[in-house]
Amino acid sequence: MLRFAANLTMMFNEFDFLDRFEQAASAGFKGVEMLFPYDVPATDIARKLEEHNLESVILNLPPGDFEAGDRGTGALPGREDDFEEALDLALSYVDTLGTRTLHVMAGIIDSNNESAMATFESSLNKACDKADSRDLTILVEPINQRGMPGYFLSDFSVAADLVKRIDRKNLRLQFDVYHRQIIHGDIVMGLRECAPLISHVQIANVPDRHEPSEGEINYDFVFRELENLDYQGWIGCEYFPKAGTIDGLEWFAPWRAT
Repeated sequence: MLRFAANLTMMFNEFDFLDRFEQAASAGFKGVEMLFPYDVPATDIARKLEEHNLESVILNLPPGDFEAGDRGTGALPGREDDFEEALDLALSYVDTLGTRTLHVMAGIIDSNNESAMATFESSLNKACDKADSRDLTILVEPINQRGMPGYFLSDFSVAADLVKRIDRKNLRLQFDVYHRQIIHGDIVMGLRECAPLISHVQIANVPDRHEPSEGEINYDFVFRELENLDYQGWIGCEYFPKAGTIDGLEWFAPWRAT
């Protein structure tokens, strides 16, 4: 049975952030994602997770100065101190929330910049070192250039090669189906090729990043493929509801936890 996690940054925005945990649990989710929850005390979030019997599935590292255009600092030469500060903050939340996966964002820089790749590899090794004692998996994720122009990592083959080259047992691939469709298409073959490296999957439909039932991707087929691959990780629902979150959850009925 596939396991789905509600992304509380994007879903249930009809409610205040700390009220979204109850809504997700009531809707049948057993896990939740949060992109950048660092303006909310970790202890407050932990209390909501325990109260509603939810698992914190994944966090992103703080992205830097988002308003100034930062989208992570992992691959940015000269920003190593910023990266380590972001990593330590994220790990403090991981320790409080019991989160098991952490996405390291690369940042905005030319994908052909060799110094950026060396910096990213160093950052990922530092993250893996600190994750070793925590039973924590570090993730990299290709992100499409349409939604995030200039993002360093926007090719699934490059991401897969990076994971293989660094060769750390706690470094894995985050496979976002929405980004895959925009970047390459060929979703099912991508899942099959990357399956040994994948520890987290995310979903949204194309072109508007709404519910999986709203767009060009046949998610019934994708879900069957994930079952055929015996995928055991979480599937994060990283989409913007087209209307109300609850009204848009008809697609989730066959998967709803009871």
